Amino acid sequence: MNSAVKAGAVIAAAGSGERFGEKKQFKRLRKRTLLFHTLKPFLECGDVSEIVVVVPEENLALVSRELKSFTSAKPVKAVVGGTRRQDSVLNGCLALSNNVEIIAVHDAARPFVTSKLISATIDGCNDADGCIAALPSKDTVKKVKNNQIQSTLDRNVIWLAQTPQTFHKDVLIKALQQDMIATDEASMVEAVGGKVAVTKGFAGNFKITTHEDWKLAEELIKEK
Repeated sequence: MNSAVKAGAVIAAAGSGERFGEKKQFKRLRKRTLLFHTLKPFLECGDVSEIVVVVPEENLALVSRELKSFTSAKPVKAVVGGTRRQDSVLNGCLALSNNVEIIAVHDAARPFVTSKLISATIDGCNDADGCIAALPSKDTVKKVKNNQIQSTLDRNVIWLAQTPQTFHKDVLIKALQQDMIATDEASMVEAVGGKVAVTKGFAGNFKITTHEDWKLAEELIKEK
């Protein structure tokens, strides 16, 4: 990336934890919270100059205190999330410094992201409006409705989206202000005509969604 371009990160940690049964982002994964493990690669990434963590309102004071205890050369702060994911991410984007031009958005529940992958998505913005980490599908993909297969999709053109999802700030903010429901930022940027590139992620950058995922994460943290 052009060293003159400043990149910031927004960590989406405002989920209510309904599916998991608790707010897993604040649950201890071995000795530190899941959120801490996720933040670490961003703190270590030389291409990221500042970080905003978006959290539920009731957790703001505690998270803000914890962030102040970090030994970090870059600014890290917490802000309150919104009703929907895009509202939360928008709050995070607006809390970054005015001179930030590139924003990397990442799920708090993906603790095994690497600084290298973060930088790759930032670099991918050189020739596009955004760049996301994704994995080519290894499996045959079926389109299914009412438990019946409608069609078989060409897996050679199917990629499974991960995060970080990184964009030029002006494009991302415009996209997040749309009145639409989306499961990721890239689909919102696509909807406003943005050109989004892909950089290859890795299977280890999985999202902790179930208790089985949590057990796997515990084993992987133990090995580190």
